[in-house]
Amino acid sequence: MSRFFSNQEVELLAPAGTFDIFKRVIHSGADAVYLGGKILNMRMHRKDYNLSNEEIKEAIEIAHTLDKKVYITVNNLFSQKDLKDAIAYLKFLEEVQPDALIIQDLSILEFVREQNITIPLHASVMMNVHNLETIHTLKNLGVTRVVASREMDLKTIKTLHSQTDMEFEYFTHGDMCIAHGSQCLYSGIILGKSSNRGLCMKPCRWSFTSKRNGLVYPTEYPMAVKDLSMYEYLPEMIDSGIVSFKIEGRMRNSDYLIDLINDYSDAINRYINDPISYDRKKASQRIYENRKRDLSTAYAFGKPGLKNINRRYEGTGKFYSHGKVFSKPIEEITLKKERITKIKNVLNIENPLSGDPILSIKVNSYKQAKIALEEGVDAIYLSGEVFEPNRPFSKEEILDLTKHKKHSKIYLCFPRMMYSRDFSNYTQLLKESNLGLDGLVVTNLGAIHPFKDLGLELIGDYCLNIYNQKSADFYKKQGLSTVTLSVETPLKDAKEMIIQSSIPVEMIVHGSPVVMYLEHDLYENTLLEPTKKEDNHHVDNHVLVLVDDKGYEHPIYRDREGRNHMTLYKDLCYLPFLKELHHIGVNRFRIEGCHYNTTQLKKVLRIYKKAIKDFAICEDLFDSLSSESMNFTLGAFQFD
Repeated sequence: MSRFFSNQEVELLAPAGTFDIFKRVIHSGADAVYLGGKILNMRMHRKDYNLSNEEIKEAIEIAHTLDKKVYITVNNLFSQKDLKDAIAYLKFLEEVQPDALIIQDLSILEFVREQNITIPLHASVMMNVHNLETIHTLKNLGVTRVVASREMDLKTIKTLHSQTDMEFEYFTHGDMCIAHGSQCLYSGIILGKSSNRGLCMKPCRWSFTSKRNGLVYPTEYPMAVKDLSMYEYLPEMIDSGIVSFKIEGRMRNSDYLIDLINDYSDAINRYINDPISYDRKKASQRIYENRKRDLSTAYAFGKPGLKNINRRYEGTGKFYSHGKVFSKPIEEITLKKERITKIKNVLNIENPLSGDPILSIKVNSYKQAKIALEEGVDAIYLSGEVFEPNRPFSKEEILDLTKHKKHSKIYLCFPRMMYSRDFSNYTQLLKESNLGLDGLVVTNLGAIHPFKDLGLELIGDYCLNIYNQKSADFYKKQGLSTVTLSVETPLKDAKEMIIQSSIPVEMIVHGSPVVMYLEHDLYENTLLEPTKKEDNHHVDNHVLVLVDDKGYEHPIYRDREGRNHMTLYKDLCYLPFLKELHHIGVNRFRIEGCHYNTTQLKKVLRIYKKAIKDFAICEDLFDSLSSESMNFTLGAFQFD
């Protein structure tokens, strides 16, 4: 089944969560169906959902007899254990030959090469593809289609489409996420249920009020976004160059899906048949009446702002698909002595590895960087997304820092989101200037190739979500010298990954990493009428905090581009077991320090300088730190 408009293919791609649902959906107006097996996909909440291997094989056979396609979602991040399952699973899929695999974890590219897998590869929305450089890199690696970032507007897609022959897939209807693809780590860190591994517990849909500058704002559900609906804008999507129109809903029932699919299919057919007199509103009212959440066009035509926030049915705390409660606000897990002892036992190995330990810190300002230099920190990372009120690092500041760096090394970080302007700006700065930098901290796949010939060390940041040894190996081949372990990685996976990695692994051992990265600007909520006065309890009043139902305040920092960075409200702290981490092969210990004031920064740096000089005193140092009524969390290391 094929449809074309002006010689461009138009594919309606529908979801199926079970084999029974598939058997109905495949006979609907969909051109292709995407579905997951029992392992390695982004919908792993329900054991009765997803298809067995036998069902996958039969589904492909049924689809092909109807001249339709089946795409298999192998689209979550892999644990070390998953690597073993992945080989057998990919061999099975090679035998049954689906029409494509939708992937997130880049270890798959290694397996595809090693196992001679011939199935076409589509880059999942979880790869957060948003620039031409990433598209070129993926194409060179054998990827034939990208699911565009949810934050990408149609104008940008049209521009990119004119510059590449890569196929574009775009979400057209269904459940959306407030955070950038693969850049929400909070569910994994506080609940052990990773949103990047198909187990998101939706902390974004908790109820929050907002506070800033001593005022409280009545925001209710400020991160609960509306469902996407592009029904009335299919002509604009076709004009932008989108090939595949994707309906979200692998956890939805067949009755809901069939009506929706057929309405979209009918609209596509009518537009192809008669684009001049096309009625774009024909089924709009029915779609609206059958909605779960309210509807929005999300980022298709630019930043939607507060109008993208949903209230309909929010507050139930339940998944639509099965009615079970997803999560309720809980305290970030406090670091306790008993857990420290268990962690030490797990990390203990018979033949400790060695190497000179290095202390690194990510800083938010020139002032912080100067303090880090004065304290003799080994590696200083200059943030590419400086939190307000500070400004991005200037060329003059960078030159001054590198001029006085002595034995320290200084690295410039890229922003997580890099558009064409960012590549032009960094190219101008780095290729036309001798800044004295020692390296760059890479935040997205596309930023490796354009800068790898500068002679600078390239370190992969934690936002690359490097969760297993195989993906670390992949990035080593791309040109990175060090990778940072995902802060979602639980204890035993971290140990095995670090020991087996062929590339040095840096670990964030202290501070407050960004756990939710948003294009949406939560600071717009301060335009509402405040309800009362109240100061922030833990961070400066100029910082916006979201206050959950239990009173915990979640800091939201804003950068120059208006993007929001939610951090932990308790500092991560791995100080008590630095020695054990060093023994399994961690030689780079990193502090996320962008949120610290001068006094806090000096104190933390001095403690960790002492710690890596003499690992025997780590517990004593921790006792002195925790005796000051400072609250710490273990993050994902709370989970085995």
